[in-house]
Amino acid sequence: MSSKLKKILKIALPIILGAFLVWYSYSSTSANDREKIFDSIKNADLLWVSVSIFIGILSHISRAIRWNYLLEPLGYKPKIRNNILIILISYFSNILIIRSGEILRATALTTYEKVPFEKGFGTIVTERIIDLIMLLLVIFSALLLQTDIIIGILEKNGIGLVGSAVLLGSGVLGLIIGIRIIKKSTSKFAVKIKNFAIGLLDGVLSIFKMKNKIAFIFHTFFIWACYIGMFWVIKFTVPEVAALSLGELLVAFVAGAFAMTATNGGLGLYPIVVTASLAFFGISKTSGDAFGWIMWSAQTAIVVVFGAISFLLLPLWNRNK
Repeated sequence: MSSKLKKILKIALPIILGAFLVWYSYSSTSANDREKIFDSIKNADLLWVSVSIFIGILSHISRAIRWNYLLEPLGYKPKIRNNILIILISYFSNILIIRSGEILRATALTTYEKVPFEKGFGTIVTERIIDLIMLLLVIFSALLLQTDIIIGILEKNGIGLVGSAVLLGSGVLGLIIGIRIIKKSTSKFAVKIKNFAIGLLDGVLSIFKMKNKIAFIFHTFFIWACYIGMFWVIKFTVPEVAALSLGELLVAFVAGAFAMTATNGGLGLYPIVVTASLAFFGISKTSGDAFGWIMWSAQTAIVVVFGAISFLLLPLWNRNK
């Protein structure tokens, strides 16, 4: 397979998959259910949608400020205004071409703030590593808060408490064995995993070497609190979902977070996995679909509207560059 064809497939396949999932989500519901879903979306309280969008904007501003804490030790301090616009452009780019935003973000930083591409890209990789750690922390919190539900699901599928302990023990043992094998292996795959683990550790340790480490940690938790806050307030737009606790919503939040990376901005897949997650807590498919589509639409509106505006404003505000 030629490299050109590979590039085309990397761009086209996520879009095709997203379009297929939208069609699947539509066709798998009855006409009556679709009418209920559309009514729920149409009657959604725009106040809560607006609050969710506002919280999302705060997360982008916070991320722009936090980015400078990584760049300052390298000798650079871009304008916060430019950081915000570049971040919004990168998110918009990811919707069009999956995972293209990181490259565009580092390139724009080089163009408008004269930060060398490799240094700017390095800080973006560090950000992604920190975000991965935060996502793992959210997953752990969801598991901790919903232990009873998870055990109930396992028991429903014929796996009791003893079986769960055996599964957990087997998983830990398998992880230890896997780490030992990877450490000793010289295969390309093992080397890639080792390099990733080293990069992960370096990214974490770099926080403690920076001048504004406390501020960086604050903004990191604030950004993720905003992500969860965006998700939380949307529940008030769907009456059936409004009664769910934070722990229950975290399960759907985690599922949605993984969906966002699988297709362009979670196209098609996001509402499906959120609906499936909410079903564990007795939420009907129509209410789950309505919640998923409202949440996805609010997130995507931020990226598309403000990302498109940023494409225009960034060169206008930096005409001399």
